[in-house]
Amino acid sequence: MTRRALILVEGNTHGTGLQYVQAAQSLGLHPITLSAEPTQYDYLAAEGIEAIRIDTTNRDALIRECSQLRATYDIAGITSAREAVYATVGKLCRHFDLPGPNPTSVERCCDKFTQRQLLAEAGVPIPAYRLALDATEVESSAAEIGLPVIVKPAVGNGSYGVRLCRDVDELAEHTMYLLGGKHIWRSSTRILVEEFAHGPFYCADIMGNEVIGIAAADFGPPPHFLFRETAFPAPLSNDDYKRITDVSLSCLRALGLGWGPTNIEFRWTKRGPVVIEVNPRLAGGGHRQLVQLAYGVDLITEHIKLVIGEEWDLRRRHSHTAAARILNADHDGTLDWIDGDSRAAAVPGVAEVKFYVEPKAPIIRKGDYRDRIGHVIAASPSLAQTEAILQRAVDLIDWSITPFTTHG
Repeated sequence: MTRRALILVEGNTHGTGLQYVQAAQSLGLHPITLSAEPTQYDYLAAEGIEAIRIDTTNRDALIRECSQLRATYDIAGITSAREAVYATVGKLCRHFDLPGPNPTSVERCCDKFTQRQLLAEAGVPIPAYRLALDATEVESSAAEIGLPVIVKPAVGNGSYGVRLCRDVDELAEHTMYLLGGKHIWRSSTRILVEEFAHGPFYCADIMGNEVIGIAAADFGPPPHFLFRETAFPAPLSNDDYKRITDVSLSCLRALGLGWGPTNIEFRWTKRGPVVIEVNPRLAGGGHRQLVQLAYGVDLITEHIKLVIGEEWDLRRRHSHTAAARILNADHDGTLDWIDGDSRAAAVPGVAEVKFYVEPKAPIIRKGDYRDRIGHVIAASPSLAQTEAILQRAVDLIDWSITPFTTHG
């Protein structure tokens, strides 16, 4: 009998890629990763996963490769854990007549300016925004909106190049960073300048047209937006939960989404829930584990079921509160040591303790998700109990970073 294969276009370094591979295997599928640089994903070699080196920006090359694989395998589905190639995945699915996302909707959603325009046309509450192509336009856009503003690339994810600019000096500095070659542009240089929406942060995890749940999160100190803690589900009243759900469904309609996973980020302002960003994919970090611990729903497994044309099951099995504390370095330097993971993992209620860095590694903070050095995840029947468990565990973890010596 021909083996059923799941094609994964690119992987993911922070956990999600390996989780897709493992979920595929648990469904009896043979995962094959197509990647421009397979060695960047440690888990492929460690788990003995089939990987093929190929230019994943070249749709024709991908079609040829998948066609050749069909001679050996029954290709059950094609998907990805990476937003950057998700529109390409949609195009491949259309070519091979497989279930997949609408590539046009994904492309429009991944362009944050186009996304803003479509949401604004549909009457979805969003921050004031302007598109800028150079430093002069960034300056005039910020003056029109009023400082502080968020300045970020119009295309990208993982908080790459996103910064809160509180005065003209910060604005000029970050504009120079984005335009001066320090930031790697995926497409042409286009900068989004946005009003800073004040208020608690929430994000909705959606599969198809169903809101699975809403998480609350907070950040470390500005000017960057590094997650410090995420709790699932968020402690919301029924009315507030319904308001976020209603706005979420309006976003799906406005952007032509509603197939597979979507993650929508909000700030709760004086106007109520204001949409910060719509991501046509699962949330990163430990979100999948939080949903699984809280409700017993494995979003990655259910996504793959949809991809291979099987019926998914999004029913909640139980109701707990799960939370993740992100460990972020507070200065640059060389990591001398990091320990306490086994002590923290032994705390009752702790589900996972993970370090992403090894001793002697250089720590160079970039102001985005790459600054994480680890996380702790815990779950219990209540938020207060989960918070207490997390705090006990985090207090047992310690590390030392020696600042780099500068030769003046």
